[in-house]
Amino acid sequence: MTDRPLLLLDVDGPLNPYGARLRRPRGYTTHRLHPANWSARQTPGSRRHRRGLRVRLNPAHGPRLTALPYELAWATTWMHQANEMIAPVLGLPGDLPVIEWPELFTRDPDGLYWKTRHVLKWAAGRPFAWVDDLITHRDATHVSTHHDAPALLLQISPRRGLREADFAALERWAERL
Repeated sequence: MTDRPLLLLDVDGPLNPYGARLRRPRGYTTHRLHPANWSARQTPGSRRHRRGLRVRLNPAHGPRLTALPYELAWATTWMHQANEMIAPVLGLPGDLPVIEWPELFTRDPDGLYWKTRHVLKWAAGRPFAWVDDLITHRDATHVSTHHDAPALLLQISPRRGLREADFAALERWAERL
């Protein structure tokens, strides 16, 4: 563990702009992958199941992420498979820490994003930045109320993925700590 803040990375949305209008946004490469959580929700033997999930990744993101003054960790439904399938494409270390979700896509009684409470527990009072496409103002309010350390929740458009302005915001926030 270091004294650097955590950077909690979601895959789908920030790294894989699944909502992009272009077939392959500039700088991105397309991959067909079979993450376990996605595969379990597909009809066995179906065309979709055989082809795999289309994932668009930008290899330039890996060096940009590792250059940031953060300790990187996965906060994604891909869990450990992010280290196996996503990290090699981006050039990230294949042993990043992973938040293991006890259940996926559960409904929160207060209307929070289902990851939010687990992120706070996992961060254990450390400063963190979290990039995800489904973060809301409700989550940001909950984090500011229930987490004593600084936190940045950065909602990323699933149409665009991480952009230059997002990297700049992450750099500025870490510098201010």
